[in-house]
This record gives sequence, structure tokens and C-alpha cells, in this order.
Amino acid sequence: MMKTRGVRMYGKDDLRLEEFELPEIKEDEILVKIISDSVCMSTYKAVDQGVKHKRVPPDVAEHPVIIGHEFAGEIVKVGAKWKGQFKEGSKFAQQPALNYKGSPYSPGYSYRYFGGNATYGIVPQEVMELGCLLNYDGEGFFPVSLAEPMSCIIGGFHANYHTKSGSYKHEMGIVEGGNMAILGGAGPMGLGAIDYAIHCDRKPKFLVVTDVDDQRLERAKSIITPEEASKNGVELKYVNTKSIEDPVAYLLSLTDNKGYDDVYVYAPVEPLVEQADKLLGHDGCLNFFAGPTDKAFCAKVNYYNVHYAATHIIGSTGGNTDDLIEALEMTSKGLINPAVMITHVGGMNSVIDTVLNLPNIPGGKKLIYNTIDMELTALEDFEEKGKTDELFKALAEITKKHNGLWSLEAEEYLLAHGTKI
Repeated sequence: MMKTRGVRMYGKDDLRLEEFELPEIKEDEILVKIISDSVCMSTYKAVDQGVKHKRVPPDVAEHPVIIGHEFAGEIVKVGAKWKGQFKEGSKFAQQPALNYKGSPYSPGYSYRYFGGNATYGIVPQEVMELGCLLNYDGEGFFPVSLAEPMSCIIGGFHANYHTKSGSYKHEMGIVEGGNMAILGGAGPMGLGAIDYAIHCDRKPKFLVVTDVDDQRLERAKSIITPEEASKNGVELKYVNTKSIEDPVAYLLSLTDNKGYDDVYVYAPVEPLVEQADKLLGHDGCLNFFAGPTDKAFCAKVNYYNVHYAATHIIGSTGGNTDDLIEALEMTSKGLINPAVMITHVGGMNSVIDTVLNLPNIPGGKKLIYNTIDMELTALEDFEEKGKTDELFKALAEITKKHNGLWSLEAEEYLLAHGTKI
């Protein structure tokens, strides 16, 4: 047996940072060391709901589960059954959306010994059986942690569909060379979507990204520029709709009033959904990507257009293993940079406060390093903290070199010089 340190959930809003023992692995299990985990809003939702959440076991008070599902690390010990497929010392990625024999249970929500916010964990056999544990031979750990949210974004692009009159066969994916809108798109997942849209192999011709916050939009524009999009054959336009009297009319005018083939809603706001519906062109697909916590969340839809203009609405959540592989491959080739989503970095000791207060912490993705103790810190605050702390001084200098973004260089420095657990 060995000890691990991790954050476990005992019920609604009940998180505890503890040291506890892991049992010896069985022949069909794998022991892993977990280095990084990015905090997902889905974790906050699970903690906020406790046993009411479909993935949280009813006996969580007696058998607490390790939270976190966007994680990466190294394989420490391989059970006999998997010796030929996995090697000790290699890096791994994992797809948490298991759907094992119809069960909703998933890493980060449901398992006593397997979750992202722990120093060590035991991968259960069903993860390998489903092909959800992947070998990773690329650089760093945070790109793997961010590959999971990127796979959700990619899954959303693959989930959209379009129709052809007289045929009942749908064509999957966005319209290549079409008009696309990402509403509420200057947040972390929106940035990932913009990055993917302009670098994937099935691009729109025109992409408009809206938000109501100038600061978020300016940051997005500085990270993923219209010039970079143009190099890849995409016209990219950022729009703050807050001060526009008639946002729908303005956004439609950008398409010569033809409307949009693919519209993504990245914030669960009723007026935004209704705005998206009005932007759809003929055979337009609206993807409600943002997950609401309100089970009664509703918005008006124009059913005249559903009937006569063939508009349609879908929702997408999560991605499959193929989406994860695509995210990892594009990242390793430098086609996308998941660091665009990261705005905060912290250590294991910051997990509980981060998760419980996640909706109130501004910015994008919060990246956690499990082997480090460090308060959650915004990248933009590194320089100020660096005036009295050599670690942050060095990290500030590194992030400046990378356009203000987190990087492999920053990760390596933190893991080498941060306060070890």
C-alpha cells in the first residue's frame, strides 16, 4: 500500500484535502502519478449538487471520491493484464467520459481512488478496456490536461449537422467555407474554439466572436489575432454586442443578411440563445454548448424557421476518445495552443477554494499542479508578486516571452523550483 494526497468530496460543498492510503493495484489496474489537472466548471456543478448529481455515488459520505477529471501524469506501475500495452515511466492522457455498460460514473466524480486532484491514483480496468487511457509521448503535462476540454470543443464541431433537401442523410460537421458565430466566446472554452476553428481541416470562411466584456475581447484579439486567422483562410471579427442597439441586425449584416450556418452558444444565457436562433440562415445549426445548472432553463425558438428554413438545434457535452486523440495530435504538431485557455495557476493547497468559488473567479482555466503548494494566482499578477518572490519573478519573465501565456518553459520551471509537497 502507498499514501496519496488528494482532494476528496464527501457531499455537497464538502471537500477535504487529505492524505490517505491506496490499496495495492490488481492485475487489471494501473498506478499513476498525477502531475496536473485543470479545474472544470463541471466539477463545481458536481460539488454544488452532491448526491443529486448523476455521477456522484449515493454513498459518497462513507466512501468519498477524488475530484478532477482534466488531468495528466506518469504511469508508475502496470498490472499484469496491461503490461504489453502500457509502460512504467511513460506519460498518459485519459478520456473521462466512460459510459461503461451504461453507467454514468466517471473519473473525477465517482471513483474513490481515481481523480485528477491527487498525487497518485489507481486507474480502474474499465478505463483501459474502453480505450480511454492513452499513451502520450509529447512534451509537458498541461497540454494533456487541456486536451480534455479541447476534446469537448472538437466534439461540438463534429456534432453539428446539416441536411439536404430530399435526403434523410445528415452531413456531420460544420459547413466548410461557411459563416460561423461563437456567442459569449471570449471565455476560456471560446478561445479554444476560435483556435480550433481557424486551424482545423474544416474551416469556416467567416467567423464572428461576440462577448459583452471589452477586456475579455481585447485579450482574445491579442492572443488569436484576425491576422493569424486570415493566414489560415478565415475572416475573424470580434464584436462587443453590449452597446449595439440591435445586435441581431448588425451580426446578420456581416453576412449580407444570409445568416449563419453554424452558431455556438458558449454562455447559458436566455437572451443569448434567442439571439443565436435569430442568426441562423437556411439549414443553420445552433449548438447550445454551454451547460446550465437550472434544469428548467428555457428560451424561445422560432418554429416557423424550423419548419420552413430547416433550422435545427442541438446540444453537445464532452467529447469521445477520437476527439481527445485529435486534440493531442493538433497540440503536439503546434496547430493549436491550449495555453490560450489558462489564466490562473495554483498548487494542490488551492484546489478547494478554487472549486467552491469557481463561478466568482474571473478569467479562464485554472491549472493545478498536484505536487506543488502554491496559492491560485492569475498570470497577470505574476509580475507584481515577483517584486517580493523570486519564483513569481521568474515566472513573470517566462510568461512575457510567450505573449503572456502559460508555457512548457513555465511548467518546467514551476515543477523544478516550486514548493514541493
